Amino acid sequence: MPGQGLPLRVATLLTGLLECLGFAGVLFGWASLVFVFKTEHYFEELCEPVVGPMGNVTGEADCKAQDERFSLIFTLGSFMNNFMTFPAGFIFDRFKTTVARLIAIFLYTSATLTIAFTSADSALLLFLAMPMLTVGGILFLITNLQVGNLFGKHRSTIITLYNGAFDSSSAVFLVIKLLYEQGVSLRASFIFLSVCSAWHVGRTFLLMPRGHIPYPLPPNYSYGGFSVCSLHSRTDTTEGEKNTAESDKVEMQTKEFPPAKEETLEPGRKQEHRSFWRYALSQRFACHLVWLSVIQLWHYLFIGTLNSLLTNLAGGDRALVSTYTNAFAITQFFGVLCAPWNGLLMDRLKQKYQKEAKNTGSSATTVALRSAVPSLALTSLLCLGFALCASVPILPLQYVTFILQVISRSFLYGGNAAFLTLAFPSEHFGKLFGLVMALSAIVSLLQFPIFTFIRGPLQNDPLYVNVMLILATVLTFVHPIMVYWECRQEWGSPATA
Repeated sequence: MPGQGLPLRVATLLTGLLECLGFAGVLFGWASLVFVFKTEHYFEELCEPVVGPMGNVTGEADCKAQDERFSLIFTLGSFMNNFMTFPAGFIFDRFKTTVARLIAIFLYTSATLTIAFTSADSALLLFLAMPMLTVGGILFLITNLQVGNLFGKHRSTIITLYNGAFDSSSAVFLVIKLLYEQGVSLRASFIFLSVCSAWHVGRTFLLMPRGHIPYPLPPNYSYGGFSVCSLHSRTDTTEGEKNTAESDKVEMQTKEFPPAKEETLEPGRKQEHRSFWRYALSQRFACHLVWLSVIQLWHYLFIGTLNSLLTNLAGGDRALVSTYTNAFAITQFFGVLCAPWNGLLMDRLKQKYQKEAKNTGSSATTVALRSAVPSLALTSLLCLGFALCASVPILPLQYVTFILQVISRSFLYGGNAAFLTLAFPSEHFGKLFGLVMALSAIVSLLQFPIFTFIRGPLQNDPLYVNVMLILATVLTFVHPIMVYWECRQEWGSPATA
């Protein structure tokens, strides 16, 4: 790394970290924002007075329709968070960094201004604002993850850190809630976020490349408005950066697990058919899709309905609901610390299994795949613990639920991308990642009918739904077991041969 470029690269790194931490994944702090929206009487016209046994009005209100409306907004926003991963990656790949970031800034600024000037009378605009906020945040993350390429051997650490910052950015809505309780209006907070777009624009032109940051980095590479770069060198740089957008996004969310090296195959096996649909329709991919979809559905359902859950458990005590909402948002902030654990686990196991492979004759692919098994199983176990705690209607126990939820979520997305990297050919990685995220996004839409079913026919008793979802979570252990069984079969093949 040339010494004269180090200050610029460090500035790019730190400002990118701040951008991910302060803007990219704020949607998942939804519970804090719902508390403020309810205080501002958003959708309050949907609440109905509770009629007592004698036909008299008790003074309380049944706000299940209001809760359903907020749940629907979050369902739409979280759906876009996953479903738009592939299109956002395509935009980054096709139109490069500057255009992708300008689109992100436009969407994000439009969303924050819409929320700033929305009132209880125009609360339906949240259906437009939250998806725009989500897609803008995804593009911020995608364009920032390439910054790791500037730092060579530290690339994985930086990408992992950015993913953790994305998870932790949900604490931004907690800050807005706390400021609101101190007298700072919701409008003022979101106008401030809108004004920050000037900083995003400045960073786009001064601290980011116009194209992609290549990896490995070519000698004397320069970028940004502070560097003097000829048109020829800029063109060469752009042509050399043909990383697919999907791969960039995945590397980001993968907590950065590099693809396993292709094992040396015999000439006859090298000609083996490797079509995309062969892998997309495989049993291994189907099991992984179910594993991701079930665990992700639990997380989205919990985040989207947290305010309603806490309100019920606290008996309508708003001060108590506020305290637990703050506790949840604070635990989300520590996602940036939880993110590297999964990568550390897999790296250590991979090193261990590589040593064993020298004695057993196992292939490099089998070793890499075997290292993913404990990660998959541990993620399922964390989700099961989180689901069990969330299903017990004891308010203090939710502190444990919050901790398990943030660790489980940090493991989920890293494990998802890592498994796809290790289990399938690299030429199909981006497409398979986009496909699994899009299909899991469709499954995540179930969170709204589930919430409606709980609030309606089940009369706010989620017991039966929780039992069904816990059983579905138990079934996710089938995935790591089947992967382990595949590895066992491959271990035996050299011996039998």
